[in-house]
Amino acid sequence: MANPSYTSSTKRGLTNPNHRSVTELLVDGVNQFTRLLRTEAQLARTEVSDKIGQVAAGLGMLIGGTVLLIPALVILLQAAVVALIDSGITALWSAVIVGGIAFVIGLILVLVGSNRLKAKNLVPTRTMDQLQQDATVAKQTVSSSHDSTQRAA
Repeated sequence: MANPSYTSSTKRGLTNPNHRSVTELLVDGVNQFTRLLRTEAQLARTEVSDKIGQVAAGLGMLIGGTVLLIPALVILLQAAVVALIDSGITALWSAVIVGGIAFVIGLILVLVGSNRLKAKNLVPTRTMDQLQQDATVAKQTVSSSHDSTQRAA
């Protein structure tokens, strides 16, 4: 007489993963999909957190550069104008030269800080790449499962 537990497990396909029921395949697929979504959500949260850090650093540099430039430059610019005047350049040209140099340096700081805040630098590219890879793997898995099911039938 056949062992009942062996017979029932064989009928359900538990001993051979290639002969699982449609319900088992669907439940397994849903579980894997849920696990995948959770993992991807965690990756997205981590990457967004990194991007927020980049934004904070960019804003800090922009604000810090702007705040420190104002008082320091006023004092240094006044000293530079006086030095140019003492070297024989007229007061007008001394102020224009010093003001132009200060403007260029300030502009560079503002451009570097604002570049770090551009949307393209804040896109969670690693998560998007991973999602595309996961979608490709899922399609391949579904395709190979579908092919196996058709061959078994």
